[in-house]
Amino acid sequence: MSAVLKSAADSSSRTRHAAQLRVPATYMRGGTSKGVFFRLQDLPPAMQIPGAARDNFLLRLIGSPDPYGKHTDGMGGATSSTSKTVILSKSSKPDHDVDYLFGQVAIDQAFVDWAGNCGNLSAAVGPFAIANGLVDASRIPKNGIATIRIWQANIQKTIIGHVQITDGQVQETGDFELDGVTFPAAEVQLEFMDPAAEEEGGGDDRAGALFPTGNLIDELDVPAAGNFKGGKLRATMLTAGIPTIFVNAADIGFTGTELQDAINGSPDNLAKMEAIRTAGALKMGLIKKPEEMAKRQHIPKVAFVAPPVSYKASSGKTIEAGDIDVLVRAMSMGKLHHAMMGTAAVAIAVGACVPGTLVNLAAGGGARTEVRFGHPSGTLRVGAEAVEENGQWAVKKAVMSRSARVLMEGFVRVPA
Repeated sequence: MSAVLKSAADSSSRTRHAAQLRVPATYMRGGTSKGVFFRLQDLPPAMQIPGAARDNFLLRLIGSPDPYGKHTDGMGGATSSTSKTVILSKSSKPDHDVDYLFGQVAIDQAFVDWAGNCGNLSAAVGPFAIANGLVDASRIPKNGIATIRIWQANIQKTIIGHVQITDGQVQETGDFELDGVTFPAAEVQLEFMDPAAEEEGGGDDRAGALFPTGNLIDELDVPAAGNFKGGKLRATMLTAGIPTIFVNAADIGFTGTELQDAINGSPDNLAKMEAIRTAGALKMGLIKKPEEMAKRQHIPKVAFVAPPVSYKASSGKTIEAGDIDVLVRAMSMGKLHHAMMGTAAVAIAVGACVPGTLVNLAAGGGARTEVRFGHPSGTLRVGAEAVEENGQWAVKKAVMSRSARVLMEGFVRVPA
């Protein structure tokens, strides 16, 4: 045996590495996102409670932090849409079927963001819960629609999922098409009940309002970033679905028809959007100083809007101006999203349905109960019930359709 091989063998005999953990899991697509789903009861005991053990397990599962930005040694896909995890259990809440906890895993940093929901993966929660015995059998019809009452534990809100059932099993295939997803599948309708945030920020009394500043349009003081000179910038900031900052595309040098490369391939544009996000987070009371944004990649979102014009989507399909009400592009985890986050879609619908917001004005103004917006991959229609009560706007629910499908099920292996 050569000296090199003998040295390696001797070293191996002295070192005993722990075996990999083998944990039941399901890899699912929900809407335009993908994530690893777990039943709480299947996790190792130390990972069944919040804390460092759980976070470290999920980080290693996804393959983060990854300075190469590839997630080659994990289940993640190195994008905000694919570095996601979900933990489900039978609900501890009255009149609910399942508790849904979402963890957004950072790509280049060692942390898991538990602050918000994933609207896209919400579509997969009902199907997973039914297939994995988390919903009482009496609530599942032989054929028809199963109405699953979901408690979204991150944001303490109710989501109602309407899941198609055939011969007592979740129907996953179908002819429902969703822009941003290549193949059709069965439709899952989601109702986000009372979706405005109830608690965000550093204990300031603005938390809980649909419009946390009390205004439909505010003026932000945005610092210079990249080739962006900064200065005063009009913005609509609201909390429905997920805290979101909306600005006019034209005010920041965009058209509203941009695709991913135009933003993600430009360090200046990325710096500009992050400067706006930070200024908005300060104004909304989500942070007290800009340095806190390093640990807030998931919340808030920032988006830019414009009146409808025809454009070519990322698939090459032409989206006609007459087929949409407004153009919207949104940032997620520091990058332009390839389609639209489900939670941001809720925010867009609510903004469009409240007269006087920047979203509403870009959509032509006036009262409405739904909006069809154009995003980089195509279009999406979302409904919202927004009402004005005692001079304050509130939203009862937002409704949209997604689809979901199991991609793989079995066990994940994670180094202990």
